[in-house]
Amino acid sequence: MEFEIVIGLEVHAQMKTKSKIFCSCSTEFGKPPNSNTCPVCLGMPGVLPVLNREVVESAIKLGLATHCQIKRRNVFARKNYFYPDLPKGYQISQFDLPICEHGHLDLEAEGKARRIGITRIHMEEDAGKLIHDDRAIASYVDLNRAGTPLLEIVSEPDIRSPQEAAAYLRKMHAIVTYLDICDGNMQEGSFRCDANISLRPLGQEELGTRTELKNMNSFRNVEKALEYEVRRQRDILLDGGSIVQQTLLWDPDKQVTGAMRGKEEAHDYRYFPDPDLVPVVIDQPWIDGVEANLPELPDQRLARFMDTMALGREEAAILTSERGLADYFEAALAEYDNPRKVANWIMTEVMRVLKGEEGMAIALFPVTPANLGRLLALVDQGLISGKIAKTVFEEMILGGRDGATIVKEKNLLQVSDQGEILTLVREILAANPEQVQQFKEGKSKVMGFFVGQLMKASKGKANPQMANELFSQELDK
Repeated sequence: MEFEIVIGLEVHAQMKTKSKIFCSCSTEFGKPPNSNTCPVCLGMPGVLPVLNREVVESAIKLGLATHCQIKRRNVFARKNYFYPDLPKGYQISQFDLPICEHGHLDLEAEGKARRIGITRIHMEEDAGKLIHDDRAIASYVDLNRAGTPLLEIVSEPDIRSPQEAAAYLRKMHAIVTYLDICDGNMQEGSFRCDANISLRPLGQEELGTRTELKNMNSFRNVEKALEYEVRRQRDILLDGGSIVQQTLLWDPDKQVTGAMRGKEEAHDYRYFPDPDLVPVVIDQPWIDGVEANLPELPDQRLARFMDTMALGREEAAILTSERGLADYFEAALAEYDNPRKVANWIMTEVMRVLKGEEGMAIALFPVTPANLGRLLALVDQGLISGKIAKTVFEEMILGGRDGATIVKEKNLLQVSDQGEILTLVREILAANPEQVQQFKEGKSKVMGFFVGQLMKASKGKANPQMANELFSQELDK
């Protein structure tokens, strides 16, 4: 029996506001436990929440960027459940009247264009954090995160593979960071997701029993967790068993999922409108003002890179996949206006280093875009060869210095003196009569051997173009 995979994602994006959603406490990450708290986010009796306007504006931005309908009137609700990191005994969220509905996201995955529906985007507050002490039978509660503003983005169950799920997440991550409403840091929990997944016999309309996956803190972990769950569910169904609706935790070390609890439904939370918060009413001029000031989004930037810089779609897609990477590319172009060469260096040399450092952010890359542009200009000016440029680049990574200084310090200037190179050319030809004869017999690949010998003799500093010309000139005699 063949099965169809059905996946829906719930993404939580933490807003880049300085204060929490219903109080003035700081949202700064990494502060001492329970220091970013006040009576409001601690849920003390008698306190009243006051909505942060910037959170509403961030929700409007994301709704417009994902083609949603912005609900002019939306309402906060109480989501009731009891857990140690939820001081009020309920979470302020939105239920039947969210701020954004009926949007979509277009993406490419596995060579196919796909449109994934977005059911809703709503505002809510985050819960606190439980810290478990392995050395003692104890857990601690840190409520610094309680009340931090979140936007929850709920997709339609339109995703059909783990690879599509990862592509959807990457695209959503790019959008929230381009909008500058979320820093996108998955390690710190600023951008995280839960996945609902089920299998159904191919051709069946009715959805299968789903499980929910949590604790996935990277795009790769999301993909791996879903692949594992697909295998697990398929094996159960093929053996004639039934899927239990439950919440599962992904263990990235063991590469398996484990049961956490039974899967809740909406009625389990006993949603009702929050009596302490009035409905949010958004007028059209506010929406129009936000729309007029939206930044260039990933798809728009990709199209511009292709149209104005003659980049291929694959190149443009890589460069625009992260706002920081696209900004780095354009900043390098301001110093060295050759899109193809800059793109090639970023996608090979720069990204090689970023990936090698377990996901180093481009913002932390030690070679500034201006210094990269100046390095490439040195090659164009004939001052260094492309090979030497890569050696200089490695030095720039280690020390963060500019290329010209390194070239001067290490005496790496390219040798372009025709007389000096001609002397070496003649010495190499005289020392290798067998290869000279092979070349004269039509074996043109021997030229690579000659140039290699010259580069070795000059310690990589000889001008390779001039070397080729001089070898050809001498061999034609």
